[in-house]
Amino acid sequence: MLLVGKKIGFALTGSFCTFEKTIPQISRLIEEGAEVLPIMSFNSYNINSKFGKAKDFIDKIQSITGKKIIHSIEEAEPIGPKKLTDIMVIVPCSRKYSRKNGKWNYRHTSFNGCKISFKERKSTCNRNIYK
Repeated sequence: MLLVGKKIGFALTGSFCTFEKTIPQISRLIEEGAEVLPIMSFNSYNINSKFGKAKDFIDKIQSITGKKIIHSIEEAEPIGPKKLTDIMVIVPCSRKYSRKNGKWNYRHTSFNGCKISFKERKSTCNRNIYK
């Protein structure tokens, strides 16, 4: 199993229509041997929508993971500095956001794993992403 021993931060944002399809994925990660740290944005933790009550989603996620959901900035701040996760999953992650943080944000690693220089805008790997 590829995920045995991996700590995965699973963050749900405010796109409530996706919750019914994404919450079962948490179970799949745990079945694969991962340790899942549940995280919800302020809105996804507090707002009831036509897709379901926030409390129902919270109860379902906490029962699957056996952990309290991180839902405030104060609770989430230590995740990076304390290296609480190996992998972060942001659900849903719109194409606009992932493209912005991947391909077009030159300070970070691009979507295809190539480091990109901020000044030169050249790829340091063999792939040309500017086609």
